[in-house]
Amino acid sequence: MNIDEFLPQYESALASQDWEKVAPWIHEDACVTFSTGEVNRGKDAVRRAFERNFSVIQNDTYEMTNIHWVRRGEETAVYLFDFAWSGVIDGNSASGTGHGTGVLVREGGRWVLIVEHLGTG
Repeated sequence: MNIDEFLPQYESALASQDWEKVAPWIHEDACVTFSTGEVNRGKDAVRRAFERNFSVIQNDTYEMTNIHWVRRGEETAVYLFDFAWSGVIDGNSASGTGHGTGVLVREGGRWVLIVEHLGTG
């Protein structure tokens, strides 16, 4: 898989709100930090966190923009991005924006996310 295919496919998987579509893009040792400060270490913890978000946020939209590749190596890649999400929580409109950092590693001939850190501001 070409590294340029990762982000659109990952974003599409997230938009599905279906962990089974997201799981192939996540490394077993992944660490994901949400903008709330919640840290999820390991694929099982990341799964629980994503599934909780999928169940709480209805009609969720998530968009990554202003992608800046810091490094695009043979085995590791790092990128910065802006994100925006919106949806419905408990019947009320909700949304948020922020900045993120992602780290990918090449494993088994494909790119997978090993670190994602989301922050507000």
